[in-house]
Amino acid sequence: MGSLPESAPPASSPIPIVDFAEWNSSTSPSTRLAVAKELISACQSVGFVYIINHGLPQDLLDKAFATSKALFDLPHEDKMLAPHPDGPDVHRGYSHPGLEKVSQYMDGDESIGESLRAVTDMKESYEIGSEDNPLQPNVWLPEDVLPNFRSFTTEFYWACNRVAQEILRAIALGIGLEDPEYLIKFHSGHNNQLRLLHYPPVPAQDMEEGRVARISAHSDWGSITMLFQDDCGGLEVEDPSERGKFAPATPVPGACVMNVGDLLMRWSNDYLKSTLHRVTLPPLSDRYEGTRRLTRARHSIPYFVSADPSSLVECLPVCTDAERPVKYDPVTQDEYRKMRAKVQYRKTDKEQAPEVVAAA
Repeated sequence: MGSLPESAPPASSPIPIVDFAEWNSSTSPSTRLAVAKELISACQSVGFVYIINHGLPQDLLDKAFATSKALFDLPHEDKMLAPHPDGPDVHRGYSHPGLEKVSQYMDGDESIGESLRAVTDMKESYEIGSEDNPLQPNVWLPEDVLPNFRSFTTEFYWACNRVAQEILRAIALGIGLEDPEYLIKFHSGHNNQLRLLHYPPVPAQDMEEGRVARISAHSDWGSITMLFQDDCGGLEVEDPSERGKFAPATPVPGACVMNVGDLLMRWSNDYLKSTLHRVTLPPLSDRYEGTRRLTRARHSIPYFVSADPSSLVECLPVCTDAERPVKYDPVTQDEYRKMRAKVQYRKTDKEQAPEVVAAA
């Protein structure tokens, strides 16, 4: 995942590539504005963009993936020493396969939530946040179970935040805000979330026939998401030219996949697009391992950038005029988060992990 020269996106993907090298190195206002405008164009048309030369060192990303793999290679009983708290209120610690159900549903009807859970999300994750967020306290493994896990992931969390804040500055400039620090004022970094994700091998037939899923189609809740993925593939983005049609977000070496979240779309009065996306079977050529038609394991590391909980998200003045009336009522970040989280984790102390199929 090293730096790439300026290039076109994969032919199979509608997602453009934006090179952040000049944003990070230039002091020329016109040069930085050109990069910002290119970023905004992608956020308007697709809502997703590959950012290359984003500023995270390659060795740090390599270590993050190695740390994630070491975590998920642990025995189940060791990972369960840092269990995700019961219910949807605190989103931290380890979630075993089947515990979380990601969807676009947000009305809170428990019966609908249970019907969605009939198709299990076969993934496991570990959520990490700021140590200074009392509303979302971290849940850590004992140090002797995975030495330096806490210290490294905390370092990586704040390294990602530094890149995220540059992206927010570029968005502010590109959208026409007079103050390039305007969005930063709502994003201290303490309400972000680092997620380590592992999709274990499962029988391809179970996914083909809809008995299990990886992640169903959904949009992200927050302001922006930064995603780092391995070479497995499987992430798909709704095609901007045809609703309900999904196109692959083919892994690009060295790139951060950045997408707009719901709250930034509300801030911008739909000027920027929060796009449905999902994780499903990888491309056919990379789909199976062994004679049992097991899917390849997939690792990814999303970093969710959220405004601080009390931040009021209301239409930016530059995003409304006589021809573009305000579409959304003001909402705080915490109000919107709770609305979206209602069915993600059921409230129970008795959830049991399903059997995870071992690799062939």
